[in-house]
Amino acid sequence: MTEQMTSQFPQALSIAGSDSGGGAGMQADLKTIQERHVFATTVLVAITAQNTLGVQDFMALPTKIIDEQFVSLDADLAIKACKTGMLADTIRVHNVVENLTRYDFGPLTVDPVMIAKGGAPLLAEDAIATVKKELIPLATIVTPNLPEAEALTGLTIKNDADMQRAGQQLQAMGAKNVMVKGGHEADPTTASDFVLLENGRSFWLRSPRFDTHNTHGTGDTLSACITAELAKGSDIETAIRTGKAYVSATIAQGIKVGHGHGPLNHWAVVSEE
Repeated sequence: MTEQMTSQFPQALSIAGSDSGGGAGMQADLKTIQERHVFATTVLVAITAQNTLGVQDFMALPTKIIDEQFVSLDADLAIKACKTGMLADTIRVHNVVENLTRYDFGPLTVDPVMIAKGGAPLLAEDAIATVKKELIPLATIVTPNLPEAEALTGLTIKNDADMQRAGQQLQAMGAKNVMVKGGHEADPTTASDFVLLENGRSFWLRSPRFDTHNTHGTGDTLSACITAELAKGSDIETAIRTGKAYVSATIAQGIKVGHGHGPLNHWAVVSEE
């Protein structure tokens, strides 16, 4: 493969924490990006001891090695889109923001990871303000679930109108596009996501709700799929719709791994393709 062809092959970056259980975090990002036929690269921010039952422990990496990972990638690869996941604390959020402003790694998907599926905190409470002030204004798209959207906006979200207001507030913080995910809604039959685009257009994405506990890593998978599609040059709406379809397929075509909240099936085939 020639140097020109090498630089043109779509490449994406996950800036996140590691999940030793393989279902969420950077591992979910890598699997998703690979399945979308994009070359995946990583900046590791934190390490978790984790399985389907929960997070047993985690450790954030020193900022020096985070910086050096960014330097290495910029020196060699042609990254076309990137995403953030678990960023641990204020120091690492600020560190990642500094690097994102220093290097051009394309459109940024911000998945504001705060709490693991089992309830363990993955972002220090005092770091939320830094995410709002420094990270979200850099976002091409931000993809919070309902608890994350509540934490970021201060709203109590109970219905569709509340989701719309949250989306508007997040866009007012600087995010170009917003996807407020409704997976935590009380509706037993349908999962509804609200999307607000930079051009002012908004729409709902709705999918059947599946009776399963195997949903570990849905947020990581969605944001990674959007990032992969953006790396291939898709427009933002196409990337979002592809992400939604892919996540729905990974749940519908489920696998059984572990004894708790099991992972998604990243081998899932999207029927529309």
